[in-house]
Amino acid sequence: MANKAAPDSSRRSERSRRAIFDAALALVGEVGYDKLTIEGIASRAGVGKQTIYRWWPSKAAVLLDAFTADVDEGYEQGLPDTGDLAADLKFVLRATVDEFNDPAFQAPYRALAVAGANDEELSRTFVGRLLEPGIRVYVERLRAAQEAGEVDADIDVRLAAEMVLSPFSQRWLMRTGELTYDFVDTLVDQVLRGLRPRG
Repeated sequence: MANKAAPDSSRRSERSRRAIFDAALALVGEVGYDKLTIEGIASRAGVGKQTIYRWWPSKAAVLLDAFTADVDEGYEQGLPDTGDLAADLKFVLRATVDEFNDPAFQAPYRALAVAGANDEELSRTFVGRLLEPGIRVYVERLRAAQEAGEVDADIDVRLAAEMVLSPFSQRWLMRTGELTYDFVDTLVDQVLRGLRPRG
């Protein structure tokens, strides 16, 4: 009688984890963060709620892991470097406009931002996993531009990156205006005007 291979528990766990992530991201878009529950996620994912509690302490933790699961893949290549800093920043920020205007992206991001405002540990984790890697690729691109003479040698490139990203985030999070290509193009032009070499 042939021996049956033992079930691969790691593969089963990964399938369950992915189902939980998909369920959390779908549900927060459908019902909002306030009505999102561990029970609802478990039901949608087809797992017991104890499976979720074994891996995560709260719905915020589930959502954070779901939202940031593949974040490293997006930052591995960094920003494009064609030798034209303005064009590169506009290209990336236009793509970011499309992403931030996508309801499937908006729902979990806004939920985590709101939850993080009242949960310092969650906020620090969110910043460490998502925001810092994003800022880092802008810093690296600005540093390359600085070395190429496109940006003043005395500019603090970390602060310069935040000068580009913070107005974008503020407009989106507080809904002070529409996120459009024209907005990010103007933002880049105005920020770079202050960063160019003098003299």
